Amino acid sequence: MADNSAQLLDQVQGALAAGTPLFIHGGQSKLHLGRKVQGQPLDTRSHQGVVSYDPTELIITVRAGTPLHELEAVLAEQGQCLPCEPPHLGASATVGGMLATGLAGPRRPWAGSVRDFVLGTRLITGHGKHLKFGAEVMKNVAGYDVSRLLAGSHGCLGVITEVSLKVLPKARAVANLRLQVDLAEALQRLAEWGQQPLPISAACHDGEALHLRLEGGEGSVAAARDRLGCETVEPGFWEALKEQRAPFFQDARPLWRLSLPLAAGDLNLVGEQWADWGGAQRWLKTDASAEQVRAMAAGAGGHAVCYSGQHAPFHPLPAALLRYHQQLKASLDPQGIFNPGRMYAEL
Repeated sequence: MADNSAQLLDQVQGALAAGTPLFIHGGQSKLHLGRKVQGQPLDTRSHQGVVSYDPTELIITVRAGTPLHELEAVLAEQGQCLPCEPPHLGASATVGGMLATGLAGPRRPWAGSVRDFVLGTRLITGHGKHLKFGAEVMKNVAGYDVSRLLAGSHGCLGVITEVSLKVLPKARAVANLRLQVDLAEALQRLAEWGQQPLPISAACHDGEALHLRLEGGEGSVAAARDRLGCETVEPGFWEALKEQRAPFFQDARPLWRLSLPLAAGDLNLVGEQWADWGGAQRWLKTDASAEQVRAMAAGAGGHAVCYSGQHAPFHPLPAALLRYHQQLKASLDPQGIFNPGRMYAEL
């Protein structure tokens, strides 16, 4: 596979010399998750391929332009996976886009987020340098952890060229369950089950019933399935949820993602909702205004992001936190050429 890092570095250095903003992108499968960027396109997809992979050490290093489905196929051949279960949201999704958006699937509360599995990265900075951060080891805590800061940065801090990831073996046994209860009872049961050694790896209420996924050893999964006493169903629900293919997501109303404390409980949200991540993540279809949705989320101790391409998709930052973002941006991108305004107008 191609190592196109030299050409990417040349393009960044040329943009710095000319003061030209850059629109950094991969397959653009998540283009709707951010504000529109005006700038010269910098496409990372020419820079792809697995740099190194040691299945025995559970570590893989891959170039940012590599299609996400190709990375998952390489891991699957060794019976391994990305534990954070990142959504593709399109066939063109890349590894760089996975890291830049920081999105994780239904397993996230039990396995961890994208950033939790990032060991190191290579990044072209706004100083025109190609730098390496972190390392291919688990214990690497000295200094500023730039690699993990890149998760969810939407390309605003530099051009990600490589990422080293911790991977894990696939579960030996999986069971998909369904329990006919309302949301309030589902949240109560999940709170109780959270205090017990149950191998739950996904939990979502779809407005009608609670869906559960159990993963682990054959014995523990079978015992938990018998104990919970739920109906056993086919596994397609989780893929449809992760990739937003379920009928719920086809509703023409704007789609909102609310991140809430587990203790938020059953909220009186205007519209239709799914409670993912055991209640910590709510998918909401509503015609309510952005101000109303964000006020509801903030009132419950959380925040809201619009997935429908609105002008300001991300929840406004408090002034103090915005200053930290601006200082970080200035440190890595002093001329402000990388995806300017992608997340916030001030960045």
